[in-house]
Amino acid sequence: MIAPAPFRRTIHAAVLAGLLCSAAPAALAQAVATAPTAGSGISQEQALALVARLDALERQNAELAAQIQDLKAQTSAQTQAVRDEVHSAATVSVAGGRPTFTSADGKFSATLHGVMQFDAAAYDQGSPGPIATDLRRSGPALGASTSNVDLTHARDLKNGDLFRRSRIGIDGTAFGDWDYRILFDFGGAGVENTGQLYETWVQYNGFRPLHVRVGAFAPSLGLDDQGSTNAMPFLERSTAASLARNLAGGDTRTAAQLFGYGDHWFAAGAVTGRVVGVINTGTAAAVPQTFGDQLGLTGRLAGTPFYGQDWLIHLGVNGSYVARPANASGPGTNGATPVTGQSVSFSDTPEIRVDGTRLINTGNIPAKHADTIGAEFAAQRKNLLLLAEYEHIGVQRSDGFADPHFDGYYVAGTWLLTGEARKYNTQTAAFDAPAVAHPFNWGHGGWGAWELAARYSNSNLNYDPGSLGTLQSGSSIRGGEEKIFTAGVNWYWNSVARVMLDYQNVRIERLSPANSTTAASTIWFTPAGANIGQSFNVWSVRTQFAF
Repeated sequence: MIAPAPFRRTIHAAVLAGLLCSAAPAALAQAVATAPTAGSGISQEQALALVARLDALERQNAELAAQIQDLKAQTSAQTQAVRDEVHSAATVSVAGGRPTFTSADGKFSATLHGVMQFDAAAYDQGSPGPIATDLRRSGPALGASTSNVDLTHARDLKNGDLFRRSRIGIDGTAFGDWDYRILFDFGGAGVENTGQLYETWVQYNGFRPLHVRVGAFAPSLGLDDQGSTNAMPFLERSTAASLARNLAGGDTRTAAQLFGYGDHWFAAGAVTGRVVGVINTGTAAAVPQTFGDQLGLTGRLAGTPFYGQDWLIHLGVNGSYVARPANASGPGTNGATPVTGQSVSFSDTPEIRVDGTRLINTGNIPAKHADTIGAEFAAQRKNLLLLAEYEHIGVQRSDGFADPHFDGYYVAGTWLLTGEARKYNTQTAAFDAPAVAHPFNWGHGGWGAWELAARYSNSNLNYDPGSLGTLQSGSSIRGGEEKIFTAGVNWYWNSVARVMLDYQNVRIERLSPANSTTAASTIWFTPAGANIGQSFNVWSVRTQFAF
């Protein structure tokens, strides 16, 4: 037992007084007598023994206090170590179905992505008639030979299904100021791909509000161009937007882009190169080898100069320029000059990809340069959205013929019946999918978000086409004109799943590109200037799961 502090002080005082005044025992006795618990008549030996015992107790007390202090220090160090370990550990979160791993300081992150878009379509065409009277035809796919395309019979477009997009990838942040993305796609148009390096880029954000991105990606070139394929109100982009974006931009394009954005403005400029091909599976290369890659430039300026609490007006302009077309033929053969290997071409399927036939197609145009210029407009008020774009395409030919030009446009509208509104993304100056207020939940009153959409598009790839019944002249291009009306219903189950139903009425007006009446000199076995266009309906459905 440790003696109380008042008692120890009293004993010390008494003993010291006795030692100093040994000649006066009475004084010592009197001092000791003043202690609350001490008895009278204590001897000097007893006092010394008490002092020794108290000293031992104090040493023991001091040792215990030191041990307690050591224990406190160890406990504090261990607690801090646990805290440091917890703070340094990565966190895992899931937002919108996307799992994200983030370091404690927020400077490093990795987000997993997956996309499945499964399309099915039925082409409602008239039955093929006799060759002599049924003159509907289609041109070869871009970059394909004519050997696999039957230009002597009406083309029966393929009913069936297709994995339009099947993607897996990762993106995130490194060292705080760097972003990155690696994304593979195994989907396709007409048939699935063996695998495609869809996006691979790195981006530096240290110059905010400016950003620098380098790699393979779609540089910013329009409102429809920059809308996410996971959020588009229709199964495909408009033909006009596809034609313009694929000249110097488009998916899998190698590029270096400088862009910036704020709450109500966006600006971008890029230097672009070739289109990245599919993964080599050990067979013949899927993308033709070129002897000189394309060199292009793209630019875009857009924003929302007029806006309010629940409305906005989007305006924008965009353009692209091909300074050097790709050279697919080498330095020339049989005396041909090197420039003859440089060409551009424009073609597209209707705005559905289950059948990959390109019903409008200019074929290769020998070119020194080519360019596009476009205008963008959108108006949104609450759950109602209107969209429109116009694209003009020009080509500077290298073979001495007149320089052709083409154009296209679309107007579209969406209306969310359940009251949600599409989100305007300031980082892309385009619209994303709506946030679903009441995700689908059978039996609990959640029915997701429902959207109605309609679009009319017109794309004209004719230049000085001539008249019905005449052969194509040297300068004319009979790529065809495509008019499509689309109506759609979109059901967003939640933030990752949706079902899309589209109906299209397609009208193709095109004169035969045959430039000779003899079969030996043309692949188009049709009468001179015959109308090879057609009209048909398409019914399609998409099941999508994307995070």
